[in-house]
Amino acid sequence: MEARAVDTSRPTRVIGRGTPSSCTSQAVVAAVARGGVITFSCGPKPVTITMQATAKIRNASARVVLDGGGKVTLSGAGKRRILYMNTCDKAQGWTTSHCNDQEQPKLTIQNLTFADGNATGQRVDGGGGGAVFVRGGRLKVVNSRFIRNRCDPTGPDIGGAAIRVLDQSRDLPVYIVRSTFGGASGQGGVCSNGGALSSIGVSWVVLNSVMTYNKAIGRGANPARGGSPGGGSGGAIYTDGNRFTVRIAGSIIQDNTAREGGGAVFFVSNDRTGTLRIERSTLRRNPSAGFETKGFPGIFFLGAGKPVVVSSTLR
Repeated sequence: MEARAVDTSRPTRVIGRGTPSSCTSQAVVAAVARGGVITFSCGPKPVTITMQATAKIRNASARVVLDGGGKVTLSGAGKRRILYMNTCDKAQGWTTSHCNDQEQPKLTIQNLTFADGNATGQRVDGGGGGAVFVRGGRLKVVNSRFIRNRCDPTGPDIGGAAIRVLDQSRDLPVYIVRSTFGGASGQGGVCSNGGALSSIGVSWVVLNSVMTYNKAIGRGANPARGGSPGGGSGGAIYTDGNRFTVRIAGSIIQDNTAREGGGAVFFVSNDRTGTLRIERSTLRRNPSAGFETKGFPGIFFLGAGKPVVVSSTLR
């Protein structure tokens, strides 16, 4: 149930008036700030909206749903992050005394493409999240695509060329469903760590998704080796923290690369309580230039026991 798309047949607000020219960056920024269920009316053909500013979610919004109808691309033009939500950012409204663990806003992204986002140089809460940055509340992504996104090229813990997530409510997982990160050579995300996804202390459920041609290009790992800037782990997925879980099911993760550890997945549970489970998935050709866990190609894992692999191919 949690993994399903949201019904947007009765939107709160609609971006555009039926033509491509009416679908502007300004309209996206304004709609996201107001919240609710948001759809697009940009005409019958696919349209790209080049963002002139980052769309920022106000923390008073109980729910924000962005549904592109399979026709809309939001582009950062290689210059800026595309979407930002942070319950601990007072500039977006201070709604509780426990910003690191609050139920709202609930953000759903569906049927939408994020292209050429770039969070390089962004430092709030550690930066990262070239296309989407989320701290607090809840996040779900359904049937969406992330291509050519970027964040800082070095740093021991910075990451998430496509998505960076911190502090989800009640430690409930982020759902990534039927979504593509990269998809073809030259289309993947590039960051110090986590060419697709990155988080600290956050659980993930990745279902029926594709992650290909993403790159972790930092060097020196975490903690950074002496004389190095750090980073380079988790070609597709970078996860760190204490107790958290990652479940990957029905997915393809291939042709990702890491300059250090975990060409496909980097998973470090500092207190060794976290678990990784891979079901009905294929992980292949994910080289780790520095290190990986023996017997688990493309994966570096420190957690409870060993990764659980069911009906899957790792090579």
